[in-house]
This record gives sequence, structure tokens and C-alpha cells, in this order.
Amino acid sequence: MSDSTTALQHHLAHQHQFDDADQQRQASTFGMWIFLLTEVMFFGGVFTAYVLYRALYPDAFGHASNHLDIRLGGFNTAVLLTSSLTMVLAVYGCQVGRRRMFKTFLLATIGLGLVFLAVKAYEYAHKFHEGLVPGPFFNYHGPDAPQAQLFFSIYFALTGIHALHMVIGICILGILFFNARKYGPDYYTPVENTGLYWHFVDIVWIFLFPLLYLILRHH
Repeated sequence: MSDSTTALQHHLAHQHQFDDADQQRQASTFGMWIFLLTEVMFFGGVFTAYVLYRALYPDAFGHASNHLDIRLGGFNTAVLLTSSLTMVLAVYGCQVGRRRMFKTFLLATIGLGLVFLAVKAYEYAHKFHEGLVPGPFFNYHGPDAPQAQLFFSIYFALTGIHALHMVIGICILGILFFNARKYGPDYYTPVENTGLYWHFVDIVWIFLFPLLYLILRHH
């Protein structure tokens, strides 16, 4: 690592408003956890709506769930779990000063995130083709069509918000990649905090997959 790069990392690790680098790191990490707490409350509202309406219309939600592809949902679950591993390895590479490892696993995480979004886009396109998008052209055969439309409204809301968070995460990872020289053993807080965000988005999907694709599914 060059002297100029090390000096840059030292400068970024200790801004003037903090007593030392350790205090700066603690403040940044604490701020990220506060942000993630607000995200929990943000998702919690839609999760609560899902749980309440599922309790009211269990059969309708179960039948509507049959129109979701478990194989694609399961594949995307595996993709995100793998991306959590690559994100951990990217953070580790940064912490120990192995920049090639850091950048390689950042790219791997970005790639897996793009795969997830591509699969989700395919799922959305299929729902449009089947007429299962809530609205004036909603086409669902069965006596519980209004309740099924409610299920798909919540499905698109939850998965759409989650996909937006994935897009934001991928953009942040891209910024980290193109500014990789700024980060290393002396300064890796932004990388670590981005890892926390990425793991949070992955955990949200771990809840979404069983709730939408598996629970109360009718065969």
C-alpha cells in the first residue's frame, strides 16, 4: 500500500469533529444501527398489514400464493444468502488490506444482487402476463378475487420496496468499488456499515419468502 493511500485512510478515519478514530467508528456504526431500526419500522407497517389480512382471509391468501413460483423464490433466497457470504468476505478483505480480494467480492456481491433483481423482474413480467397485477385489469378466477387482489397488492408492495433497497445497495457497493483505494485496515467503516445494510436487506427477504411463497399455500 502506498504512503499516499495510507495517509488518505488515516485522514478519513479521523475527522476533526471526533476525539479519535475509534470514536468516529463507533458514532458511524451507531448511526447505521439507528437507520436500520427506522427501516425495521418502515417494513413493519406492511408486514403488519399482511399478517392482519392473512388472518382474516387465510383461504384466499393461500390460493393466491399458489400463483407464486416457489422455485424462483427459492433460487433467489439462495442467491441472497450467497451474497451475504461474499459481502462478509469483501469486508474481511478490506479489513486485512487485501484490496484485490476486497474488490473481487464486492463485484461478486453486486453480480448476485443483479441476478436477484433479474429473477424478480421475470416474476413481475409473468404476473403482468397472467393479469395478476392489482388494478382495473386484474384477472383472477375464483370467488375470492377481491381478497386475492389484496394479497397481490401486499406482495407487490413488499417485494417492490425490497427490490428498491436492493438497487440502492448495489449502487452503494458500486461507489465503494470505484473508491476502493480509500478503504483499508486504517479505515473500513463505510464498508462495514454497507455490509450491515446488505445483511439487513437479505434478512428481510428471509422473512418475505416463507410468508408470501410458503405459509398457507394450498396444493
